[in-house]
This record gives sequence, C-alpha cells and structure tokens, in this order.
Amino acid sequence: MLSQFIEKKMTYDGTQLRSLFAYLDHGLLGPSVVAFRGPCNISFDHMVDGEDLLAQAVIAGDDMLHFIIEVFDRDLFSGVALQRLFASICRDYLNPQALRALGEPGLVRDGDDIYYSDRKLSISIATKSPVSTMVHFAMNVTNKGTPVKTLSLEDIGVKPEIAAEDIMKLFKAEYLSIMAATQKVRPVP
Repeated sequence: MLSQFIEKKMTYDGTQLRSLFAYLDHGLLGPSVVAFRGPCNISFDHMVDGEDLLAQAVIAGDDMLHFIIEVFDRDLFSGVALQRLFASICRDYLNPQALRALGEPGLVRDGDDIYYSDRKLSISIATKSPVSTMVHFAMNVTNKGTPVKTLSLEDIGVKPEIAAEDIMKLFKAEYLSIMAATQKVRPVP
C-alpha cells in the first residue's frame, strides 16, 4: 500500500475517481491511498451514487480534505468494507480532538459517514472500475459552500495536512495487517 499527500490543491469533481488515478497522475503503482486538499463540486455526469442521483443531491464544499483509495483484485463488497474501515479510522483519529473542542456526544460513524449530532463531517463513495475497486472519502476543512449542515476540521482544530498524513499511515498499517492475515492461514477441508 503506497501513500502520498499531493501538495497541489485541486477541485474534486468526480473525474479523479477513475482507474489508475494514483499511478497515471502521481506515479504510485499498485494499491494506494492519496490525499489532497481543495474544493468539491460533483456534477451529475460524474456522480457515482445512485441515491444521490435520484435525489438530485448537491455535493459541494469550498475546501475539503480528499482521499482516494485504490485496490486491485477485490470486489465491490471489499471496497465498501475498506470504505467503512477508513471512516472508522478517521473517526477514531479525530474523536479525541472533537471531544476537547465540542464536548459530548463526540463523533459517530453511521455507515460510511462521520457526524457530530446532526452535522455531517464527511462524504464518501466506493465503486468498482474494470481493474480495481476505489473509494473517495472527504472531510470538510471549512463549512463554507456546503449544501447541508456540516462539521469541519476547523471546528475541531485539526490541521488538514497533518491529519492526512497521520490517517494515511494508520490506514496503510491496517491494510498491510489485513493482507498479512490473509497470507498466514491454512485452507480448511
């Protein structure tokens, strides 16, 4: 599992959720997680979530911390499981700071999203490409430009670039541990 924080800010518009994004655009060949910061504005042409398409939901934010995960030889179920694992890692990482900044009840993961009460911190989708399974996960850096009631990293006093590096390191360790667990067991009759 390779990881990289991309220094250049870019707008996430859904086109980044494509096969080999990390390899062709950033030189990371193989399973990877990349992070970058920038606005989010996903057009319906590039929206992957059927529920959001049916609802004609606006998915936007002025500044978000984005992660794109890509793994190979896995089905969509595995991608959704990795997506939820990633959300749990983010929640666990951010919750101590959120409790200090905001108090109880703390951050809660509901499916693939993170909330504080009725304020949404994250967006996420898992999908399958012809060669890989991919996840986009993003957290609001600011509450500006969001179409729903949100929580941001600013609200809890977290620096996005530091959080990105720490979260990628935690995810990478978990992924490698999962891979090792799949390689140490004998088959059963």
